[in-house]
Order: sequence, then structure tokens, then C-alpha cells
Amino acid sequence: MTNHVSLEDSVFALKERIKELSCLYRIAELASLPELEPAALLQQALNLVPPAMQYPEHACAHLMVNGVSYYSERFQASTNCLTAGISTQISSLGCLEVFYPDKQNLKFLPEEEKLIDTLAQHISLIMERRSIQENNAKLQEQLRHADRLATIGQLSAGIAHEINEPLSAILGFAQLVLAENPLTDNATADLQKIVNASLHAREVVRKLMLFSRQVPPKMVPVDINKLIEDGFYFLENRCAKQGVQIIRDLDPSVPSVIADPSQMHQVLVNLSVNSMQAMPNGGLIQISTRRIDNDVQICIRDTGEGMNAEVMQRIFIPFFTTKDIDQGTGLGLSVVHGIISAHNASIKVESEPGKGSVFKILMKVNSEESS
Repeated sequence: MTNHVSLEDSVFALKERIKELSCLYRIAELASLPELEPAALLQQALNLVPPAMQYPEHACAHLMVNGVSYYSERFQASTNCLTAGISTQISSLGCLEVFYPDKQNLKFLPEEEKLIDTLAQHISLIMERRSIQENNAKLQEQLRHADRLATIGQLSAGIAHEINEPLSAILGFAQLVLAENPLTDNATADLQKIVNASLHAREVVRKLMLFSRQVPPKMVPVDINKLIEDGFYFLENRCAKQGVQIIRDLDPSVPSVIADPSQMHQVLVNLSVNSMQAMPNGGLIQISTRRIDNDVQICIRDTGEGMNAEVMQRIFIPFFTTKDIDQGTGLGLSVVHGIISAHNASIKVESEPGKGSVFKILMKVNSEESS
């Protein structure tokens, strides 16, 4: 009789082990599917837990990872539960809980306690591996982006130098001919068009050289508020003609920063023109300055068309533009990014379609005034 009972116990234990191993194997299978989104992976993994318990018809489970909860079918919390923490080497991510109903008076096996701990460790490893993969993918994309920028920078510098000399000749000879008298009105008008086109082309070359860092910044202490006042003085008439109102919210107590005034003026102009182009039917540009710890923040906010996430990811890439061919070169914001990077500063953008855009620049306070 004793041998018969022992055999039944062995068969029961074997069946339990098979369920547990099947659960672990299927979770490992899920983890090997890179196309499976993390939320779907966690939910499907959680659904495998109750069937692995001694009483699957009564078991339910709850998984919380990074503040998000997942529940198995027929979930009902109770005091009769097993809990295991989910964590990485760096931080705690959440927990895995398995419940039996209180009124059933069901006991968890010691092997089930080990299983829950093992499952929690597997889920921790899965999340850590996914996090590493995502970080690697981001780093690779950043490297590819940096490589593209370096290549375009070298190309831009070469183009700028090749174009500059003949462009100067065209502009110079056109201005010489304009100085001759007498000229017919038509000839004068045509020559002026040549001069204007040459000046525009020279401005594009200058932006190319700025982007490729061929024009080194001349760093001096700069009063950002005064720079903004001077810069917007020349933009105000253009804004008024387009029905764009400018609001200044400049903190008079912000300290100076070390910067190249002409390049920072270029940043303000490019950002403001970008905002104006996003408001063809008029709107509002608000520019503010604030001190945030050891930084001075320049914030330019508009009520324009806004951008979606895909466009925001690409706005600083040279020659990328959503405008018509005759409305922009796609260099304005890349020049802004290049100048800000050369100043060891940072720029961030927030935007939503139909809700306008906000550009925030953070620049280090002049160390002589930081105290």
C-alpha cells in the first residue's frame, strides 16, 4: 500500500514539474520573438502562469512592470498569494503575484514558490535584455545620424568654397554695371535681380559654412535680453505685415552667457522666421528668458501649424524641409543646431499638429556672473 501511495505522489510531482517546465519553456519562446512588443510579451507571459499552478482553475495572476499592471483571466485578488519582485541590477521594476481564493483554503506548494521566483527572474532578464537592445538601437541611430551630419558637413564645406569665388565675381560685376550710366529701366531692373539673386545665394553659402563649422565662433560675454531686443527690432515690421504679434517676456535678472553674438543672432532669426512660416495667416510669437540653475533658457513659442513626431525627429537634418521649394532651403534649423552645438548648449523642441511649437535653448551662465 505504501509503495502504491509513493507511486501516486511521484506521478503527481512529475506532472507538476512538466507544467512548470512547459511554462518556463514557452516564456523563453516568447522572449525570443523580437517583433513582439513588450506589453504583448508581458501579457502573454502572465497568461502562462495560472496553468502552471497546482490548481489552475482557481489560480489567477497579476504582473506589474514599470508602473503598468497586467492581469490574467478571472483575476481576483486575495490574501492567499505568492509574490516575487522583478528588478534589474539598477532598479526595481515591479512584482509578480499569484493568487488562490481565500475561501478555497488551497495551499501553495514549495515548488510553486520556487517557480514564481524563477519566473520573476526570467521576466527581469527579459526586460533588461529588451532595454539593452532598445538603447543599442538608439545609439546606432545616433551614430548613423552623426555620420550623415559629418558627411554632409564635409560636402557642404566643399560646395561653399567652390561656389563662393564665382558668386563673388557675378555679384561684383553686376554691381559695377549698375554703377554705369546711362542704363535703361529694364536693364537696371534685370541687373538688380542678378544682384538680389547673388546676395541670396551668398546667404545660402554662408549658412552652409556655418553648418560645416567653417566659421569659428567669436566667444564674448553676451547680454541675451539685449541681443533679443536688437534682433526682433528688425523682424518686427516683417511680422506686422504678416499679422504676427511678438510678445517679449524677458527676465531682467538673467546673467550674461559666453557666445558669438552674430551666430546667436542668426539662431534667433532662423527660429523666428521658422515660426512665421508656420503662421501664414498670422499668429503669435512669444519669446522669454529665464535662469534655470546654472543655465539661461531662451524659449521661443508660436501658435503655428505645429509638427508631428516624425517631422520633429528630422527637423535638424540638413536640407530636410516641409516647405515648398521656393520657401526654404532646409538649412535654417540645421544651422541653428550646429551653432547651438558649437556653443556647448542644447536645444529641444515640443510640438503637436495644430498646437504650435516651442523651441527651448539652454546656455551655460557666464562663469564670472554665476555666483
